[in-house]
Amino acid sequence: MATYKYFNRDISWLSFNHRVLEEAGDRSIPLYERIKFLAIYSNNLEEFYQVRVSYYRQLLQNADLIPAKIEEVQPARVLHKINEIVNGYLNYFNDIFDNQIIPELEENGIMLLERNATLNEQQSKEVKEIFMTEILSALQPVVLIKERIRPFLKTGQGYIVTEMVINEPKRPKELKPRVRYGLIKVPTDHNISRFIELEPTEGKHYIMFLEDVIMRHINKIFPGYTILDWYTIKITRDADFEYDEYEEEELINAIGKISSSRKLGEANRFLYDSRMPSKILNYLIHTFRIENDIVVQGSSYHNIQDFFRFPNPLSPKLENEKLIPLRIPELDKFKWISDAIDKKDYLLSVPYQSYDYFLKFLEQAARDESVTEIKATQYRVAERSAVVNALMNAAENGKKVTVFVELKARFDEEANLQYAAEMTKAGIHIIYSIPGLKVHAKLALVIRNKERFPDLKDQAYLSTGNFNEKTARLYCDHGLFTSHEGIISDLKKMFLYLEEQELQIHFEHILVPNFNLVYKFGILIGQEIENVKQGKKGYILLKMNGLQDTHMVDMLYRASEAGVKIDLIIRGTCILKPGKKFSKNIRIIRILDRFLEHSRAYIFHNNGNPIVYLGSADWMKRNLNARVECVFPVYDEALKKELIDTLKIQLSDNVKACKIGSHGENIRIKNELPPIQSQLATYEYLKKKHPRK
Repeated sequence: MATYKYFNRDISWLSFNHRVLEEAGDRSIPLYERIKFLAIYSNNLEEFYQVRVSYYRQLLQNADLIPAKIEEVQPARVLHKINEIVNGYLNYFNDIFDNQIIPELEENGIMLLERNATLNEQQSKEVKEIFMTEILSALQPVVLIKERIRPFLKTGQGYIVTEMVINEPKRPKELKPRVRYGLIKVPTDHNISRFIELEPTEGKHYIMFLEDVIMRHINKIFPGYTILDWYTIKITRDADFEYDEYEEEELINAIGKISSSRKLGEANRFLYDSRMPSKILNYLIHTFRIENDIVVQGSSYHNIQDFFRFPNPLSPKLENEKLIPLRIPELDKFKWISDAIDKKDYLLSVPYQSYDYFLKFLEQAARDESVTEIKATQYRVAERSAVVNALMNAAENGKKVTVFVELKARFDEEANLQYAAEMTKAGIHIIYSIPGLKVHAKLALVIRNKERFPDLKDQAYLSTGNFNEKTARLYCDHGLFTSHEGIISDLKKMFLYLEEQELQIHFEHILVPNFNLVYKFGILIGQEIENVKQGKKGYILLKMNGLQDTHMVDMLYRASEAGVKIDLIIRGTCILKPGKKFSKNIRIIRILDRFLEHSRAYIFHNNGNPIVYLGSADWMKRNLNARVECVFPVYDEALKKELIDTLKIQLSDNVKACKIGSHGENIRIKNELPPIQSQLATYEYLKKKHPRK
């Protein structure tokens, strides 16, 4: 048997982020969508350094305690490779921004006035007025003095470093002017926009970076100095907060301190302006006690993720045409959505179809006299969440409402804690995080009074994505409305387990890590292998955000060696190496388009009678070992076909899909077939499948 090989998970993820950057450079995409892809790339990279780079640095700091782990992971080598790859992408990033985005903005009459742009008299007055009234009071300039004055640099915050000399008229001319360095925080954390819009002039729109506005009035900030030049810097700190040691109230208290904990984390990336002379860089490294191995050259402007909010004075021009969420006419026939679900299962595919159906499901349950109880999980919710409001309305209407709130949802911990407090005030019973496990399942269960309403059924909505109406407009996910007795029974067991982890539970229909998930997938993969041995077709189609668990990958390798054909649609991290002897029957594609591919689907051919599951679980170590996930079956034959059809559309994408090559590279798919852009094709497929009459 061949020795199996794997990609490093984080090097693989960088390949995904490079694919994001490629979208920013695709001139066929509307300009402002490409600007968003630059922001996505930058935001992704920021979180990557906060979490994944932190992991490797923590390993190095504890090298003496875990020599075996160091030998296995080789963190120093991986960190070197990460920085090498990221630095390699910088030229491509700058080329897109400088040679595509800026010129195309100008072609459309949108002028981004950078560092040394000339302003007319009226613009100068306007900029000065904005600076004096909105910006100056938020500035806290500091003169750096080595070994004496070293301000703390906040994570993710942009700073301006000024090179300046003291104005000393009486200083002897033979003495060199005394050089000093100043530091100014770019005050975007004071509700000041990163981008300052000026009044249009002669049909053109003018926008300035906040730091450029500040530097035009530097004499107001450092009086008594002459500014020679200025540069930008930014630091990123560890944000990989460790939860496992906390329980209940301890965890709540820890979450309350998490924001400050992250701000004070160890530095793991120091971005500096590419224009900065080595003399100044060395001064800053010494002053702020920066380790050389975290110093990374950046552009003149950092925090490109702020371009999510880059103003478009021509909107909706230069943006994607909006796809209006589709209705499901069969559901619309029913005044009460529960009447429809009592009769059959329904599939909801967002953002193509309207998320209002799920909100209606909860809102109607909140006032339905037959409903006695609602149980739900909460992982990430929208700001001013309609989901939370519906649950609070249910509690206020006398329903027993239980919500499991996952406090350990990274970067959403504080928001979830706040919503938990609000729901508690409304009378909702809150169950907090389970020690050592993160609850990632997306479940809503509605229970009815069977004594008074014997003909009505309990119902559920199970989803591959969060109960979040904002991301439901941006993420591709599937949800299942069902009243299937077996699935409902399993969900009741699931919520019992969430309340009392000591229970021994047997799930008949849903798949749950640490219970039956890995075992069941092993059985299903083994059945495809057996079918091939019997001369039948063996085929597996999997769609996930990430594939990183070596045990699951090994099962796919063995299936490939046995002759099972395997298609994988993996958006992000993928450690499985295609194109090898042990993976010759495996194809991996990655799709990047206007919406984020977020759903997880697991299809097994089963000799022509497909077994279909959806769920919240990627095949990552954390999902299979340290999370409570729910993978649920789709039993309705029409819904199975609909799901398989949409996945086949994705496999045929030759516009936004790429194959992952044997070295982890993105290989764009090019052929002579008519162009198929799977997200647009899926929208049209569902539109025809569910026509409005």
